[in-house]
Amino acid sequence: MSCPVPAPALKDLPRVAGDLKSELEGFKPTNLKNADTQEKIVLPSAEDVAQERTHNALIAGVENFKSSSLKRTDTREKIVLPNAQDVAAEKTEKALIAGIEHFDQSKLKHTETQEKNPLPNKDVVLQEKNHLNLLNGVEHFDKTTMKHTTTAEKIVLPDNQGMLRPVAVNWIGAVVHFTVSSVIEQEKGQRQLISGIENFDSSKLKHAETCEKNPLPTKEIIDQEKSA
Repeated sequence: MSCPVPAPALKDLPRVAGDLKSELEGFKPTNLKNADTQEKIVLPSAEDVAQERTHNALIAGVENFKSSSLKRTDTREKIVLPNAQDVAAEKTEKALIAGIEHFDQSKLKHTETQEKNPLPNKDVVLQEKNHLNLLNGVEHFDKTTMKHTTTAEKIVLPDNQGMLRPVAVNWIGAVVHFTVSSVIEQEKGQRQLISGIENFDSSKLKHAETCEKNPLPTKEIIDQEKSA
């Protein structure tokens, strides 16, 4: 027989929080607002309809497939024999693997490794010193030791007198001279050459036939080549 379960005492029942109890007791249904429920049904697009039709047609084709429409086919298994090159390559690979696996380390000779660290010669040391001095001079250069210099640029147009005139003054004050008449003559010759090329009349050319000659070597050349 099963023993009857005694009813729980009032103190053992679950209790509701005081604030929640007061809200439940003071709740009025009249405070609720009326809301209209709108049921929305989204129709499928043309792509969804076409995709579903394709899927249904595929499933119907699989379900209603008739195996009696299949034709009998004999399977032929072909085994291609390797040619001479494949056989030779496989033999070489097997021989190489066998040589590595059965390699006799006792045949190796003892070798001592000598590590050499040659010191630089006198020229290399001197070159390194000059390079370091140059870098040190550039890094620690004192700009206050520089003197202000005004650069005067002179451009003299050439004339027909053939005199020596200065054409430019560089930053250290050196004057460069040249004969002006030679410059004029050189520029005239260059312009005439360019004009002759641009205005060249190809109709003045004469027809010429090219004869290709391939002379055979003489006896002396053959004897000289044999002796060499």
